[in-house]
Amino acid sequence: MYGKLLFLKKIMSQKVMSQSEVDALVLQKISKHQASIVLDKEFFLDLLKHSLSLNVPEKQRVIDSIPNLSQFQFDELIKVFLEERDKFRDLIKQHPDDIKKLLEKQKSEWIELGELYMIAEKTKKQEQEDKAKIDDIKSQLGL
Repeated sequence: MYGKLLFLKKIMSQKVMSQSEVDALVLQKISKHQASIVLDKEFFLDLLKHSLSLNVPEKQRVIDSIPNLSQFQFDELIKVFLEERDKFRDLIKQHPDDIKKLLEKQKSEWIELGELYMIAEKTKKQEQEDKAKIDDIKSQLGL
């Protein structure tokens, strides 16, 4: 457990991801949709990234569910994202400062989302390496 905490601390102290690095990482995950799905991946990425109503766990849930989504579900998500975008465009006229705050929050949360995925990938890789070392030691001991 202590080793895992040190590992996470080491990861957390590394350079913050850029918007484009997060975009590339999420685009890679969006590309894992079913082959039969017709999807403009860049457009879907843009809609998801700039959603002001979804928080980090909700965006992560959408991304993680992509391999299992149907064409209808993608179409409905796109429709909802477009409606949301239109409503926020109307709201910016009445509440520009509030929307600007939401936009800043969205930018930092997008980076946070990318970093969560990077931490998960690095943790998984470290666990695999640890398991391989344990298996190697066991085989050397004849266990």
